[in-house]
Amino acid sequence: MRLIIPIKLNLDKTISNNINWRKGPNGLKGGETMTNIGNTLVMSINQALAGVGAWIPKFIAGLIIILIGIIVASIIKQLIVAVFKALKIDAFLKKYGVPELKDEHTWTNILAELVRWFVIIVFLVPTADVWGLPRITTILNEFLLYLPNVFVAAVIALVGFVIARLIHDVVLVSAKRVDPRTGATIATVARWAIIVFVILAVLTQLGVAADLVKTLFTGFVGMLALAGGIAFGLGGQSAAKDSLDEIRKKFKQ
Repeated sequence: MRLIIPIKLNLDKTISNNINWRKGPNGLKGGETMTNIGNTLVMSINQALAGVGAWIPKFIAGLIIILIGIIVASIIKQLIVAVFKALKIDAFLKKYGVPELKDEHTWTNILAELVRWFVIIVFLVPTADVWGLPRITTILNEFLLYLPNVFVAAVIALVGFVIARLIHDVVLVSAKRVDPRTGATIATVARWAIIVFVILAVLTQLGVAADLVKTLFTGFVGMLALAGGIAFGLGGQSAAKDSLDEIRKKFKQ
């Protein structure tokens, strides 16, 4: 009996320790804990794969939309370039004093490139929407609304340069009959005055420092009025003197 009792106690302790070792922190057995961890990992992987599987068709659809947009934009650009070259727009602008650009950066290419990017952005908006990027969609919509201002500003600049050249030629031909030197000066001043007006109009169209542009415009108009008044005043001194002398003579009579 003395030998059997200690052995029984040791076996009970061993079994008790073995049971405690298999229990997890929450009282669960070690095998059950490992099973729960495995299930959690499998669920996470399945969710990730499901998300990727659901996003791949959207990605492919958006990619197809943007590729179609790039192709359409390139075709439209080529058509615009072909039409402008047939109309000889660059030669016309050069004839009327529009600044000539270097290399391949002609006015035709610039206008066609603006139209191309406008079309691309039009297709980028639904692409971002399909991809689930609402912030990108909002930014593109705002840029899409602003891009026509750039196109209109470019047209204003080109038309303004042409009008400035025409006014220069008209004033030069008209003033040459009086005094060639004075006519050239007046024609140059008239041309640059119109160019300044055009620059201010372009900045206003682009929305760049609108308050500053209005202030500059008001100041420029005032400067022209003052300069014109002084010029005509100084130039017409003799005529004004003769008119005053005639008025005095009439009153004396």
